[in-house]
Amino acid sequence: MVAVLRSLPRAAAPARRAFAAAAVRSKHTLPDLPYPYDALEPSISKKIMTLHHDKHHATYIAGLNAAEEKLAGLQASQDVKGQIALQAALKFNGGGHINHSLFWKNLAPTGSNQTQIPTSGALADQVKKDFGSFDNLIEQMNTKTAAIQGSGWGWLGYNPTSKVLEVVTTANQDPLLTHVPLIGIDIWEHAFYLDYQNVKVDYLKNIWKVINWEEAENRLKAAL
Repeated sequence: MVAVLRSLPRAAAPARRAFAAAAVRSKHTLPDLPYPYDALEPSISKKIMTLHHDKHHATYIAGLNAAEEKLAGLQASQDVKGQIALQAALKFNGGGHINHSLFWKNLAPTGSNQTQIPTSGALADQVKKDFGSFDNLIEQMNTKTAAIQGSGWGWLGYNPTSKVLEVVTTANQDPLLTHVPLIGIDIWEHAFYLDYQNVKVDYLKNIWKVINWEEAENRLKAAL
């Protein structure tokens, strides 16, 4: 590395800085699933989980790493216009990485204790206060998520300003920035089509069987 940097001419200072920045920047890596690929069956098949995690999430990570490496060069050369043009790639791939890293954790193996709707605790109290019941929460979230035109995400988020739980949606791979995400549901076709084809309402109905309520509770407690 030092030899390569020394070989660059002194006049090429921006290139030297960009090369050094790219060399020391730690790259994003694909997180392991916290359960086997077939652990969510029959709600979500092993085939979908394998493709979704190993291919789709990995693609977002590769795109994010490439965009950040390019950004380092643009910053070193003080190319403001180039940095602005790169924002879409950073948002799409960075959001994809953030959203999926949350998504894997807010799912849990079929029949596990984590998938049992809580009857007491911070989350149960907050849901009762803001929605009346978990049934009402699920119905509202499924309705709003199913109504997304194209691809996107349905979220149960905690609004830190109003201090209430709210159902919100984001388009494409946009991350949830206005709320603390407690539960996210991926409504991109790659998340359900192999199992449910075009009947996404069935996917939305069945995904609640593998929602990790324990993880949602922990996220709420951290937000509070």
